[in-house]
Amino acid sequence: MAMNLVLDFGNTRIKLGLFNKDSLIQSKCYNSVNELLTDLNLFPKLTHCFICSVTPQHELVLEQLKKLANTILFSAQTNLPIQNCYKSNVTLGSDRIAASVGSFCLYPNQNVLTIDAGTCIKYNFVNSQNQFIGGAISPGIAMRLKSMQENTAALPLVKIDLNYNQLVGENTNQSLLSGALIGTACEIEQMIARYKLNYENLQVVLTGGDADYLSKQLKNRFFTNPIIIIQGLNNILNYNIEKQN
Repeated sequence: MAMNLVLDFGNTRIKLGLFNKDSLIQSKCYNSVNELLTDLNLFPKLTHCFICSVTPQHELVLEQLKKLANTILFSAQTNLPIQNCYKSNVTLGSDRIAASVGSFCLYPNQNVLTIDAGTCIKYNFVNSQNQFIGGAISPGIAMRLKSMQENTAALPLVKIDLNYNQLVGENTNQSLLSGALIGTACEIEQMIARYKLNYENLQVVLTGGDADYLSKQLKNRFFTNPIIIIQGLNNILNYNIEKQN
C-alpha cells in the first residue's frame, strides 16, 4: 500500500493529510511543530512525503521526515499538472499553487477562482486552458483587526467574534468587528463579481480558516472545501511519482 503524507506549513497552523494514493485517510491541524513531531511516529508505513511551507518551520522536521519516507520539499522547480504562468514564479507561495491544483482537479478545463481565507486572503485563478495566471492578496480578518490596533493611538485590539453579523456597530468594538468581518465579506463578494464579469462560467472554491464564517455571509454560489490545499499537494505528489516511474 502506497501511503502519502502531505504537510502544509502555513503562517498560523500546520495542516496534515494522510492519503492512500488519492483517497484521504486522515487530516489534522497542529498549532505547533512540537505537536506534529509527537505524531510523526504514528505513521510508520509511509512511502512518500510532500512538504509545502511558507515559513522556515518545516526545517525543524525535515530530517525526521526523510528517515520515514521519500521526502520532497515543494519549490518553484516542482513539476505541476497545470501550467504556471505567474511572472514572479520564485516568490509565488507554494500554498497558492497547491490550492489551485486542488481546485483544478475538481474543475479541469474550466475557469476556477480559489479563495483561501486565512492569515491573508489569497485569490488564485486558473483559466480554462489550465494555466495558473495569478490573483490577489489582501489582509485576513485577524490581520485587519491587529493592524487597526497597532497603527492607531486609541483603537483597541478586538478578539474575533465569528458570531458577529451586525452591519452597524453600536460601539467601538462592534464597529471594528463590522469593518473587519462584514468588510471582508463585501470584499470577497465584489472580487467574485468582477472575476465573473471577465471570465465566463467561473467556478469558485472557498477554503481557509475563516471559510465557514464567510460562506454564511456571501451570496454567491461556490464550493467550500477546508482541505483543498492538502488535496492539491497530494495531487502534485502523485503527479511527480508518476513522472518518475
